Amino acid sequence: MNHSGTVMRSAVVLLSLTTLVSCGVIDAFSDDEAVRVYSGRHYDLEVAFEEFAAGTGVDVEFLYGGDAELRERLRTEGDDTLADVFMTVDAANLELAASEGLLQPMDTTNLDVVDENIVHPDGLWVGLSKRVRTIMYHPDRVEPSELSTYEDLADPRWAGRLCMRNSTNVYTQSLVASLIYHHGYDGALEVVGGWVANDTEIMSNDIVILETIAAGGCDVGITNHYYLARLLEDDPDFPVLPFWANQEGRGVHVNVSGAGITADADNPELAQELIEWLATDGQEAFVYGNHEYPVNPDVPPPPLVREWGEFVEDPLNASEFASLNADAIRLMNEVGYD
Repeated sequence: MNHSGTVMRSAVVLLSLTTLVSCGVIDAFSDDEAVRVYSGRHYDLEVAFEEFAAGTGVDVEFLYGGDAELRERLRTEGDDTLADVFMTVDAANLELAASEGLLQPMDTTNLDVVDENIVHPDGLWVGLSKRVRTIMYHPDRVEPSELSTYEDLADPRWAGRLCMRNSTNVYTQSLVASLIYHHGYDGALEVVGGWVANDTEIMSNDIVILETIAAGGCDVGITNHYYLARLLEDDPDFPVLPFWANQEGRGVHVNVSGAGITADADNPELAQELIEWLATDGQEAFVYGNHEYPVNPDVPPPPLVREWGEFVEDPLNASEFASLNADAIRLMNEVGYD
């Protein structure tokens, strides 16, 4: 292994899932020892991995693909997998990998900078960035004083004014799962049923929701915070603002992008080293490119989202709402949420 910390033969190798399907994982990855990542996260990994390689002398090779495809590949490969790290977005995807035995416990001693609510209780995965799913509104048509909670959007006064993400989206599922945890199944059923009764327009993309709000197609929506940041980066006058939900109660719903060490990792020590680096020294490289919130409190949020101020987070452990994902899907089907 090259530990020189200078110019390396191949600090970072990026492979697509189609590459692996066509030539096989054994041939696609190099023969040299490196930390190897299967990733369902597609944003700005190269920068972080290049910094890790430059600072440690450890090569990084990573494959990106769909979450379900990568989990299936890990199951199929079993002991023969070359993946050391499974990285993805949404706590439910991480929890699925953990519950299917695809991850092994990691030592969380050096990960105590990360809040307990985004670390698996058994150390099977850890959140590396925060994704806040909150209320978005048009300031010309909605006063902030009119807004309060996710639950309040079920009030009839919002009829015909809401845009939300479709039920097959993992972030929608996790938000509804958190409602089930806090209110019980029947209580969450009443809330989500109220959204549906308000003739909510269901969309397949967070960006489309925000653009529809801006264009006057609806007044209020729910999206991940960084989609608005991306639009504002391109157009500082984009006419949509965030509202941190449930600030007088449990706090706003927070999801994660995170990682765990694969159950059959050849290099679990290098996997641990990479994950620890991403949660500490590598936080800016990992979160700034996509305007996500850092999990390390010593790292300030990216400049654009920093302007939105501080907020109270729901302290619910992400593994708790992730474990209710199937119930959330069933609930949305029951009330006709598309």
